[in-house]
Amino acid sequence: MQLPTSQEIVEDLAFFDDWEQRYQFIIDLGKQIPGLSDEAKTPDKIVKGCQSSVWLDYTLQDGRYQFDVDSDAVIVQGLLVLVLSAYHDKTAQEILSFDMDAYFKELDLEGHITPTRGNGLRAIVGKIRQIASAA
Repeated sequence: MQLPTSQEIVEDLAFFDDWEQRYQFIIDLGKQIPGLSDEAKTPDKIVKGCQSSVWLDYTLQDGRYQFDVDSDAVIVQGLLVLVLSAYHDKTAQEILSFDMDAYFKELDLEGHITPTRGNGLRAIVGKIRQIASAA
């Protein structure tokens, strides 16, 4: 899966004048990832703490994590791309050293999503960091 980098996301979102356009861009990003098959959406892959259903799967190849995600909400699917742009195809050390709070602040994201969506994003970030910590 080819994803934009976190820096590309920051630059692309800065291009838009208002949050209506940014939301549409985020939704369009989410439509570009394949998601998971119904068979892969097993209970052990559900990320707890998200308002919408979110599934997270991963593999480790040559010391780099490959993440696959899916959600039943289109905006969440796009928000997942924002997270994956920072973590996909990275080593455990790169994942654990990435400052997600600073990234979200640079995107001005948390001021424009609901608190429950923000909690869900933190749950996803926490789950990925937990996976990387276990390495």
